[in-house]
Amino acid sequence: MSEALHTNTVIDTSTTSLSPILAEDLTRQFEHIGDEVRAAIERVLPGGSYVLGPELVAFEQEYAAFCGTPYAIGVSNGTDALQLALAACGIGAGDEVITVPNTYIATVFAITYQGALPVFVDVLPDTYNMNPDLLEAAITGRTRAIIPVHMYGQPCDMRPIMDIARKHGLRVIEDVAHAHGAYYQGALVGSFGDLGCFSFYPKKTFGALGDAGAIVTSDAELNDRARQLRYMGQKVKHYHEMIGYQKRMDEIQAAILRVKLPYLRGWLARRQQIAARYDELLADLPVIRPYAAPERTHSYYLYTILAPRRDELFAYLARRGIGSQVIYPVLVPDQGAYRDQPLRSSSIPVARSLVGQILSLPIFPELRDDEIERVAAAIRAFYL
Repeated sequence: MSEALHTNTVIDTSTTSLSPILAEDLTRQFEHIGDEVRAAIERVLPGGSYVLGPELVAFEQEYAAFCGTPYAIGVSNGTDALQLALAACGIGAGDEVITVPNTYIATVFAITYQGALPVFVDVLPDTYNMNPDLLEAAITGRTRAIIPVHMYGQPCDMRPIMDIARKHGLRVIEDVAHAHGAYYQGALVGSFGDLGCFSFYPKKTFGALGDAGAIVTSDAELNDRARQLRYMGQKVKHYHEMIGYQKRMDEIQAAILRVKLPYLRGWLARRQQIAARYDELLADLPVIRPYAAPERTHSYYLYTILAPRRDELFAYLARRGIGSQVIYPVLVPDQGAYRDQPLRSSSIPVARSLVGQILSLPIFPELRDDEIERVAAAIRAFYL
């Protein structure tokens, strides 16, 4: 695979006079809410409280209400959210945690950080999410948890996953980094498992202006443990009752996220409109569009197609000033980082068949209708 395919911002504008279309463009969002963001930062700066202060407390309350859970814990990023969730569940050396091979590597690093063994099961060919039918065969006496990943904004089929987990006494930690605001059977994802872990990386559907993340839960004990672990294992300052971490969200990011949260439902609705328009424009082309699974609402963090001759299409779009992304080009078990690290994987033919075809098209709330049409027209020209 070419180096250009690994970097989603390489756009060749020499062959077109049109303005480039980025795969993601945060500058347009800032143009809209910049004054509110500046005011939020100015609200924090004179107060002298920059960590674990009133902005974080308020954001945690607001985000918990949004997610439909009693508790939300603001943390430093999505990877730390996953590691803290695993730690709060007591998962460590000798334990096994089941997840999927096509996720971002942070999902699996969090397992490895805790000394546990990552175990991979294959995904479904339509949603690209965990195949619940394969879970029980992957469970051993050492299995402690399952991490389903809501890929690209498509909710996993959580009911059978939860049923299997409860049957075997396993924890479920949802990786919701792609799926802020996505619904499954009438409830937001993140609220089904024992804990839900979110990334607020700037380019996410709901992002900070720096690194940040959150854990949500309905379990009071897990909430208490995650909060204690978040700040050096202490409930009372300087009294450290367990080995903990420095994984706190700062006040400025909390204040910025509070500005953005009221806009999130509108931004999600616009993403769904863009996806519907792509669906129309690409309907007769030899690409597979995102599947609309029943009883679920896709949040379209990414509009990911399966594209024949994917690498050629990626380069073709770049030459026409159109950015696209391959997320993720290498399955986790095949990454160099795991060449000498322990893991367990069953056969994963579906994930392997998908990885060479996935391509994510530009999608963000400020993307204009004429730009959607230009992207679709370029894909049409490539194939026809």
